[in-house]
Amino acid sequence: MTDTAAPRRGRGRRTRSESADTRARILAVAREEFSERGYEKTSVRGIAKAAGVDSALVHHYFGTKEQVFEAAVEVAFAPAFRARDTVLDGPLDGVGERLTRMIFGLWENPVTRAPLLAIVRSAVNNESAAAVFRKLVAAQLLRRIAEQLDLPDAELRAELAAAQLVGIAMMRYVIKIEPIASADPEQIITRVAPVVQRHLTQP
Repeated sequence: MTDTAAPRRGRGRRTRSESADTRARILAVAREEFSERGYEKTSVRGIAKAAGVDSALVHHYFGTKEQVFEAAVEVAFAPAFRARDTVLDGPLDGVGERLTRMIFGLWENPVTRAPLLAIVRSAVNNESAAAVFRKLVAAQLLRRIAEQLDLPDAELRAELAAAQLVGIAMMRYVIKIEPIASADPEQIITRVAPVVQRHLTQP
């Protein structure tokens, strides 16, 4: 009698779907670990244990702890990277408001706020994490904005605009200084957007 049973998949071999799910789970756990423990106290072994996988699998997908952090940053900032073209699509005299609304939209959304908090807290307390943060944000967001300004000090202008927004986000969402922490976001945007606009385009 011929055996018509389907051949078994080799032990230990993952399908593409399983690999994607495992990778996503590791990243989600990594963001939680970085948020709760900070960069220095988070380890690849701890991430692996919380994700229910072997630490070798974390290294397989991402490499070093710094590379895990970099991947987490990319995922956390993916909405900002996707929205940057929308910010840049339009007249320059409105870019300050569009950028301000995009940034505050990310922070006001609970889904994107949690990973942003994890990344920012880690970057504030550790130079390696800060270097990753600077590299990605500068390359993916600020440089693109600077390219549109067509001014000799465009990169400085973009960084000053970012500093304005990051500083306010730190006070509102991380340090939670009142009354800015509980102020209506529309009120903040109305006051901050013209300042960001001046950084970017004022002669």
